[in-house]
Amino acid sequence: MEDEIINRVANSALVTINLEDYYPKGNRILFDIKDWLFEGFVLREKDFRNQVAEYDWSQYQDCYVALTCSSDAIIPGWAFMLISLQLESVAKKTVIGNLEALETSIYQDVLNALDVSEFTNKPLIIKGCSKKPVPQNAYIMLASKLKPIAKSIMYGEACSSVPLFKKK
Repeated sequence: MEDEIINRVANSALVTINLEDYYPKGNRILFDIKDWLFEGFVLREKDFRNQVAEYDWSQYQDCYVALTCSSDAIIPGWAFMLISLQLESVAKKTVIGNLEALETSIYQDVLNALDVSEFTNKPLIIKGCSKKPVPQNAYIMLASKLKPIAKSIMYGEACSSVPLFKKK
C-alpha cells in the first residue's frame, strides 16, 4: 500500500498574514514642486501661491499623494502645507516625502485600524514576498502589533520560514 502524502502545513495551526491583502486601492502620485520654482531653485511666494490657486487639483481625486521637491531648493514648510490643504478635499492621503514614505504612512493607518484579536495565541507567519510595493516598515509595524498576542511569529513561507519570536 502506498503512503498517503499529507500536507502538514495545511493541517497545522499556522496562520499566514499577507500584508499585500491589506494594500489599499488608489493611485500613488509623486508630486514634485520643482517646476513651480523660479529656475527650479527659488520659491517666489506670490508666483507659487498663484500656481497653487490656479492648478486643477481634481485630477488627484481618491489618490495618495507624496509631495516632494527634487531640486536642492530650500522649501519653507508652509509651501507643502498650502498644497496639502488643496489636496485635502480630493486626495485620500497626502504626505511629504517619496513614494516609500507614502506607503509607510498608508500602512501605518491600515495597521493601526487592524483588529488582530483573531491571531491571539496562534503561531503566525508574516508572508515575505509581495507583488505590491509593501514597505519594509510595514513588516516591522505588523510584527510589533502581533508580538503581545501571538504564540509565535515567523517570516517567509510555511515551507521556509525564519523564526522571529516565541512566547515563553
